[in-house]
Amino acid sequence: MDGTFAVIDYVILFAYLLFILYVGIAFAKKEMKGKEFFKGDGSIPWWVTSVSLFATLLSPISFLSLAGNSYSGTWQLWFAQLGLLIAVPVAIYFFLPVYRKLDLDTAYEYLERRFDKRMRILGSLLFIVYQIGRMSIIMYLPAIALATVTDINVIVIILFMGVIATIYSAFGGLKSVLWTDFIQGIVLIGGGIFALIILLFSINGGLGEVISVGTSNEKFFGDIALFDPNLINNSILIIILGAGLSTTFSYISSQDMVQRYLTTKDLKEMNKMTYLNGALSLGTATLFFLIGTSLYVFYTQQTAAMPTGKSDLIFANFIVSELPVGVSGLLIAGLFAAGQSTLSTGLNSVATSWTLDIQQVLRKDMSDEKSTRMARIVSTVVGIFSIAFAIILAYSNVGSAYSWFNGLMGLALGIIGGTFTLGVLTKRANANGALFGFIATTIMAVYISYFTDITLWAYSIINLVASIVFGYGFSLLFAQKEDKDDEEGVTFFDYNKVVKEK
Repeated sequence: MDGTFAVIDYVILFAYLLFILYVGIAFAKKEMKGKEFFKGDGSIPWWVTSVSLFATLLSPISFLSLAGNSYSGTWQLWFAQLGLLIAVPVAIYFFLPVYRKLDLDTAYEYLERRFDKRMRILGSLLFIVYQIGRMSIIMYLPAIALATVTDINVIVIILFMGVIATIYSAFGGLKSVLWTDFIQGIVLIGGGIFALIILLFSINGGLGEVISVGTSNEKFFGDIALFDPNLINNSILIIILGAGLSTTFSYISSQDMVQRYLTTKDLKEMNKMTYLNGALSLGTATLFFLIGTSLYVFYTQQTAAMPTGKSDLIFANFIVSELPVGVSGLLIAGLFAAGQSTLSTGLNSVATSWTLDIQQVLRKDMSDEKSTRMARIVSTVVGIFSIAFAIILAYSNVGSAYSWFNGLMGLALGIIGGTFTLGVLTKRANANGALFGFIATTIMAVYISYFTDITLWAYSIINLVASIVFGYGFSLLFAQKEDKDDEEGVTFFDYNKVVKEK
């Protein structure tokens, strides 16, 4: 097999990137404006949106790290995927019906309808800051990995990934993003399946040998405890529960996820979206864990020494050094696909949140034309800023400091999920209680994260409990005369009452 990233691989890779740009522009409508720009035109099938949900969640960092993790370690983190068994039914039963009934334009509109403008703007600002940082990281880290194995200049990778996603996100709105995400998701899944098939045919004994070697070398689940009451330690149950709540928070409170649910007015289609996304996420994660273990067996059978270095590069290195010419280009395109889908979704969701959650809240008289123009400008500016910041990260030593900052923002966004839960699942919570509860929970979460040894899988559990306890407690302390729940029907209990009466 050819061990280089050949000319034909470059041709395939860049042809794919240009094809995605063409598709993004082709699905756009020049006259698209207002809600059509932000929520689509109602013509997008639920299964396209579902694959887009999946592509948004699985970044190129996941593409590389899942395989690398099982290559160098075990399948312990696979249990985190079972958290979907918690997230999917909870989102479908408690939250999505409320969102659909309210016909929200953004996720954070719910916080205004349930509490007040302060909570809507706070939630939106935190999401925007986090998402900009995340987009920079999603360009920076894979670019470093791809530059290492392909010898393509890291700046070229960042520019191609970022500029193309910025163009079709700003030009075509959500409709372009959803259809390009759909294609990127198919490429990602197809590339992973193709790589696994080639890998298994390259192993003496195939899948049976992978299972045999993996079992004898404890490459699967090892000796992790089912449950450990000491929250400093990992256990199967704490991983499943922690990941389940974390995924639930993404489903119910992250604009890039909620925005997709709001493309349809049919609750049944929303539910089907969630089920298919859960199946795709669990199946694809299993696929990449199996690829990692298969890589371990493949290199074990080679006469040369096992590859060393960063485990996250193992799969990318295999693609370039072991696969035939042409195939390498297709699979590296899969890595770009994962990056571009996450980028385009981030740009569109940031533009939507800034325009609808902040600008239109402060300026009620904004027309559809102005809001659409502003969203396109914001998407372009944020894209340029994210590209510039990714380039700075690639040529500086601020990566570790930025990771700390990114982790801090991630904590705050997890607490937003707790605030949504407080709003939907309690009737007496009010605006002041939610605000003070948010502040108190954030302080506690930061302390636990940076000054204790508690396993990170417990963070979402602690955040949820703290958000409800503090938020509800402060609501009772700062009781308000107005009961917004009865006025607007913004809790699960109100929705359930209406359903029973029918």
